Formats: sequence, structure tokens, C-alpha cells
Amino acid sequence: MKYCVLIVDGASGWALPEWGEQTCLELARTPNLDVMAREGMLGLARTVPSGMEPSSACACMSVLGYDPTVYYRGRAAIEAKSMGIPVGADEVVFRCNLVGIWGGEMKDYSAGHITNEEALELIEALNESLGDDRVRFYPGVNYRHILKLKGRGDTLAAICTPPHNIPGKPVAEFLPKGSGSELLRDLMARSETVLRVHPVNIKRGIDDKVPATTIWLCWGTGQVPDLPSFKQVYGLSGVMTAGVDLLRGLAQMAEMETLEIPGVTDGQDNDYAAQATGALAALGRHDLVVIHIEAPDEAGHSGLVEEKVKAIERIDRDVLSRIRSWQGDSLRVLVMPDHPTPIEIRTHCSEPVPFLLWGQGFTANGAKRFTEAEAKKTGLFLDPGYNIMSRLAGKT
Repeated sequence: MKYCVLIVDGASGWALPEWGEQTCLELARTPNLDVMAREGMLGLARTVPSGMEPSSACACMSVLGYDPTVYYRGRAAIEAKSMGIPVGADEVVFRCNLVGIWGGEMKDYSAGHITNEEALELIEALNESLGDDRVRFYPGVNYRHILKLKGRGDTLAAICTPPHNIPGKPVAEFLPKGSGSELLRDLMARSETVLRVHPVNIKRGIDDKVPATTIWLCWGTGQVPDLPSFKQVYGLSGVMTAGVDLLRGLAQMAEMETLEIPGVTDGQDNDYAAQATGALAALGRHDLVVIHIEAPDEAGHSGLVEEKVKAIERIDRDVLSRIRSWQGDSLRVLVMPDHPTPIEIRTHCSEPVPFLLWGQGFTANGAKRFTEAEAKKTGLFLDPGYNIMSRLAGKT
């Protein structure tokens, strides 16, 4: 038996009044997913435990079968793990986003989805101007980077707000607050001077692209959680493909192999077909493959209905078609978002998400399509959601 987990990040959401009260999943044309929904078992799962942040770090930990209330210690440490950044006992790490702020408002949480190459130049400039033996910036993917601080554990008490939670809002009231926040605010303010005059941003302005006006710090943590290996817990060897450091970090912590597939990105330019082909090929040497696709979530954060629908349709056409036509051993499949990213709020929420279990051993339970409403109608509800992996693996 082989297993495939497809995480369509942020694909679920709320009904859109201006689109006939339909969600993006309902608007999308998904013939492959529709067939699988009719043949398999559809339901809802609560991936974000009550009181916890509805982040991909927390929610994806649930999808992978780990209880976030036990193992979640913060997002930045997971990403640092993926990037090979050591975090000592007297060190802390923060997610460091490149963002676009003007007129005092958060205009773009991703600095116009700045490229890796442009971001690398900016992070190098920040290190030259602001870095020292206690402050260090590390380049990640596109707008997502890491700040490491030495000897400043007090900053972990600061209250920080993720930039994608405040689109179009005045940023002053959302700057870091509380103990240790002075240093974070100081670095954010000083970064503006460095970034304003950098050639990368000057050129982006000339090209009518969003410049990276400042850094935004959040999700601080000083601990890298110890996860039992996936094979130890579920008896299966695992491998993952993802375009973001967060998921690669989770994979490494679970002792899963991470695939390097050319063309895999975090956006609409992702090579969906190559990602699916490479992932399924990895089942020749592993029991289970996880395919994480970020594009629907990015579109949700940007408030772009058409782009989110397009991403879902591309996943159906280029990924799910290949999963359905798998010619190897018997295959059991789990398809689900990690969390909703409703267009209206342009950020995550903690509502339950639809899931689909398809393949050998799963029988139809009356669903017609993979949508939020159809999943609710089946009456199947998993809470806590991390039990979904046991369902897939046949342990419950």
C-alpha cells in the first residue's frame, strides 16, 4: 500500500456574496476532485485547536498527524530548521517579512511577491547595515526570511501581529508591543532607511512594482520542538515536496525526506505537473508522499478570487489527474486544506476544513463535490484533526 497527502493550502473559505454566495472551491471547475469526492469519504476536520493561532505551522502539523497542543512551539523555529540555521540556548528567531508600507498602511504583506534574487540582495544589505554578533538576518524564500537574536530572550514576550492579518490597515497599532518590543521596533524602523535607497527597490519603483519598504517581525520562538519521527509514529517512510521553508522544516523535524523538484514555487508560477510527477515517482522508495501547494493561500491573502480559483483548477488538472491515474501499488489518498483563507479577511481563520479520504478501504458517504457545504452535509467531523493521519494509515 502507498499513501499520498495533498495539502491545498488555504483553499477553503467563505461564501462570496458577489459570486453567487459560492466559495472558491464551489466556483472552481474540478472534474477529478468531483469524481474522487463521489467515490471517497468526505468530512470536516478541526486542524487548529481551540485557542491556538490559525497558522499553517499549527494546522499543517495537524494534517501530518501531530498534536499541535503537544508539539507546536512556534513558526520561526520550524523555518530555521529547514534553512539549516542553528538556534542556541541563548538565541531566538523571528520570521522577518519584507513588506510594503506607505501612507502608514500595510499595502502588501509580501512586497509584491518579491523574487528570491531581489530579496537576497536586500537581506545582505540589512546584514551589512544592521547586523552584528547579536543580530543576524538569513535569506529564505521570496518575502519570508529569518532574524536571529543572541542574548535577547526577552523579545519572545513581545506581542507581534503577522502582516497578512492587517491588509490595508494602519500599522501603528499593530507594531510589536510589550516586553522586548523596543528592539524589534527599532530594527523595523532602521530597516526603512536601508531599504529606501537600495538599487533593488529603486528599480522596482521604476518598473511599477511594490518596493520592500521595511521588515516586519513576528512569530518569535526560541525552541525547536522535538517530534517523534513519522515512521516511528505511523510505521511509514515519508517524503515531502513543498515550495516554502515552513513545510520543509516540518518534514525535517518528522525525519521525512524533502524533494528538490525544479519549478516548485510558492505561487501561481508553480510547475504543478512537475511537482505531481516528482512526488509520485518518490513512492518508488517511500511509503507516503506529501504534496504541499501554497498558491491558493497566497491568492487568498491577496484577496484575488480569480487567482485562487485558478490555482484550485490547476491542482485538479495537473496534480489530481496524475494521482487518479497512478499505476503502481494500491493507493490511499488524503486531500485537504490546512486552514481556510477567506477572501473577505485575506488571512487565516480557525474554522474546520473539508477533507477527502479516497482509495482502497474508503467507501462513499454521499458527497457530490469537494466543497465546504458538501463536507458538512456528510456529518463526518474529526476533532481533533490530527487524527486524520491515523485514518489514512488505517490505524483507526
